Amino acid sequence: MGIGSFGAAAILVAMLAGCAARGSASGGGSAPGGSTAAAAVLVDPSHASWRDRSPDTYRARFETSRGTFTIDVVRAWAPQSADRFYNLVRNGFYDECRFTRVLAGYIVQFGLHGGPAVSDAWRDHWVALTDTARQSNVRGTIGFAMSPDNRLHSQVYINLVDNLQLDPQGFAIFGRVSDGMDVVDALYPGYGAASGGGIRGGQQGPLERGGNAYIDLEWPLLDRIVRARIIQ
Repeated sequence: MGIGSFGAAAILVAMLAGCAARGSASGGGSAPGGSTAAAAVLVDPSHASWRDRSPDTYRARFETSRGTFTIDVVRAWAPQSADRFYNLVRNGFYDECRFTRVLAGYIVQFGLHGGPAVSDAWRDHWVALTDTARQSNVRGTIGFAMSPDNRLHSQVYINLVDNLQLDPQGFAIFGRVSDGMDVVDALYPGYGAASGGGIRGGQQGPLERGGNAYIDLEWPLLDRIVRARIIQ
């Protein structure tokens, strides 16, 4: 999986440079270097840029096709999750991601990258959850989706309602939507679980392989993230 040679890496970097240019825009969450460097980081999950410690508290702003919402993160709630989310946002990973799982009266989930080359590079880069769940899954809170064996990748979910039944399952809340929850509520829910399902459903392979082109063909009404940035 991933990049097998320098030549292949160069091709991937060229393909991703346009998208990564958006990921390196100015602001507190800018990706390192210029657009080519940012693209190279996206296809290199082992890069040091993915391992920075997050601030004790920070804000992440998401500009979407429905409007803007802001997430306030508290590292003390779930340090591992806060660090991982911080690096994913600041390196532009979530830019142009689709909200692939919107279940009315339950959750909104996103975090599958829209570029198949990036998904391929990240395919096996799961990490075991070390956070202890300290906060309840109440409306507006955010946590990482997990595999059946409690590992994290890049997908997160936002609770649309109080989902206290998730608390005993170990989902570690690391932040909460502080502004724009009406935008989150308005994300298109018409496909339900059909547009990929959850991590534990094992139905996301075609989305990873086909990326945004496939998603937009099969589920054209899904809303998208224009870009996400660390703003504090």
